[in-house]
Amino acid sequence: MDTKKVFNTVSSFFATVVPKILTIIKNFFINNFEITSTKKTRIAGASVAGILLLVVVFFNNQFAKLDSWAKWWMFAFALIAPLIIGAFITFTTKIKNDLINKIWHFVFFMLVPIITMTMTECLNNIFIYDMTYLGFFANYLVILLIQFLFFAVSGSFRVSLLVTNAICYGFALAHCYVVLFRGTPFIPMDFFAITTAANVANTYNYTPTHTIIIGSLIFIFLVVLGLKIKTPHYSLITKIVSRTFMGTFLSCLLFLFYFTSIFADAGVKPDFWNQSRGYRNYGFVFSFFCNTKYLYMNEPSGYDANSIGDYVSSTVDKEESPVIKPTGNEPNIICIMNESLSDLSVLGEFTTNQDYMPFMHSLTENTVKGNLYVPVIGAGTSNTEFEFLTGHTTAFLPSGSNAYMLYVKNPLASLVSTLEGQGYSSWAFHPYYSTGWNRVNVYNNLGFNSHSFLENLIDVSILNDYIQNGSNADYLQSLIDTYYPDRENMLTRQYVSDSYNYDVIINNFENRDKSQPYFAFNVTMQNHGGYSNGAANFDECIQITSTATYYNKASKYLSLIKASDDAFRDLIEYFQGVDEPTVICMFGDHQPSIETEFIASLLGVSNINNLTLEQEQARHITPFYIWANFDIEEKQIDKLSSNYLSSYVLDIAGVKLTEYNKYLLKLSETLPVIDTVGYIDANNNYYRWSGSSEYTQILSEYEKIQYNNIFDNEHKDNKIFFLDGYVMPETLEKESKTIEP
Repeated sequence: MDTKKVFNTVSSFFATVVPKILTIIKNFFINNFEITSTKKTRIAGASVAGILLLVVVFFNNQFAKLDSWAKWWMFAFALIAPLIIGAFITFTTKIKNDLINKIWHFVFFMLVPIITMTMTECLNNIFIYDMTYLGFFANYLVILLIQFLFFAVSGSFRVSLLVTNAICYGFALAHCYVVLFRGTPFIPMDFFAITTAANVANTYNYTPTHTIIIGSLIFIFLVVLGLKIKTPHYSLITKIVSRTFMGTFLSCLLFLFYFTSIFADAGVKPDFWNQSRGYRNYGFVFSFFCNTKYLYMNEPSGYDANSIGDYVSSTVDKEESPVIKPTGNEPNIICIMNESLSDLSVLGEFTTNQDYMPFMHSLTENTVKGNLYVPVIGAGTSNTEFEFLTGHTTAFLPSGSNAYMLYVKNPLASLVSTLEGQGYSSWAFHPYYSTGWNRVNVYNNLGFNSHSFLENLIDVSILNDYIQNGSNADYLQSLIDTYYPDRENMLTRQYVSDSYNYDVIINNFENRDKSQPYFAFNVTMQNHGGYSNGAANFDECIQITSTATYYNKASKYLSLIKASDDAFRDLIEYFQGVDEPTVICMFGDHQPSIETEFIASLLGVSNINNLTLEQEQARHITPFYIWANFDIEEKQIDKLSSNYLSSYVLDIAGVKLTEYNKYLLKLSETLPVIDTVGYIDANNNYYRWSGSSEYTQILSEYEKIQYNNIFDNEHKDNKIFFLDGYVMPETLEKESKTIEP
């Protein structure tokens, strides 16, 4: 081969052809594109870029504290992104050729969902390349369909892109904070808890993380693109056809999704039994959208109201087993659901400078205690409350739903009606806002004679002053010191302390109507999440000594548990001196939302996203204690789910049981744990809900019995859920009782 000849040919090509190609490209852009800027856009671009750069630099520690080497790439992107945004604000590109303009805008319209998805998944704390192929395509399609919707309505590319991205960003940002605060995803059912969330929103730290910073920068970029884009001029017939097609296509898809099982049968549905895994594998937008289909309850397959009695009678023994009854009248019963109370040693061993639950650990005399499996982690208090009071399990409700917000719309048989059917008075007490979890309406529907909340304990004007001045714990304490100088132990942080909470119960007990046996149900507040900050009225006395790492939230949480333990000791000591027979049940509603690194270290895993079934169940364990001031059989119960606990309380108290209570006690002998993770049988075998087992039939019967009580008001089998002769009061408006400790 003549090397010189080849070289000359190549040189000639680059010398003649390449310049012509470059000239063609140059002329193409000159003839078809016009890039302009004005003084106003240059000032705006520079200003926005400068402000965004300052924000990124101010929060640079959010990148620096990351362990991964990728933090430098992310920080570099965060520094470059403001410059790109500023450039797009500064310069405007006009496409002169009408055909090219239309083609470009169509292509742009189809590509924007990928950028939107990058934004939402950044806020979901994953990158789009980490998703499954199905997840990528599904998220792209859902975002595109949202764009179609707004284009069909408005006929404007600009409106479609701006509204779609604003919605996606807002929801994804909410999801990001929800995961940070409670450790579980943001799902549609959370909208029903918006009032409850607002009540505690001021207790959390909203400092933007690195993912929030990057996701917000991408959103700002999308807003700039949306403002810059202009819808090409189309003929009237083209507008009508395109908008009609998009609207019709979208309507057909939504109909098939919501009103048929076609998509569900094809696997297009949420990861019901592990929403966190579903959001990680299939993305935020797709997972959130899929959950909207399951906001409401469907009738169980094969449901027949006439068979409910048969299910119960075939399970309950004809001859009731004897129970230990106290001498005298029916015992007083006090049930306490303690906010975030848990013994984290169920996850793994660790040491502290002192025992954080010394009294509860030592409590054995006249006590039944054990591990309670609850339906939620980190939040969702009222679902555990619902299970305890009704004997129903939220495992049979749509995943992630909240029973109090969605399903307790009518009078409902419960522990309350069972005790009132035996002449008990009933009082519910929660020392926080009455608006939380729709409790006023729920307590009325459950039949409580009266209920009391934070507004009955502290003047509303003081609470408003506290909220309007930054919701600072020390400021609230100063208000209490001023207006209620005799209430020294009222607060721990910004919440009513367990100690004061129990003083209120004791005062209510001493001033009760003594002609009736006494029933009180209490939901405490002291240990609620928001563990980042301390307060002058809070003693952080517990330190974790088995690790060199200081876990701020975990240490503060364990110190709160120590305060709960002290308060519970004082409550038991008081009732030891009461002559009337009394039963006290106290249990935790869920484990806390603290550092996931600490939880992972206890479980012996690198992260908490891929746990075994046993480890997942361990995260749902809280302690329970049933104590009496008279002789009862001491017992340690290793496994029991919260749907059974109130029936156990009634049995231990020696009062009458409904047929449903008897059914639950019998069922617990076979399946002691039924929760949202799965179920555990008496032989310690663990099962997920995703498969069938030898227990599928009895679980199906349980689901149908539960459906009959909650949803089938027309055909409810009252003789199962109520004591003979008891009629649920029709008047549901109950007294909200002012309380004085």
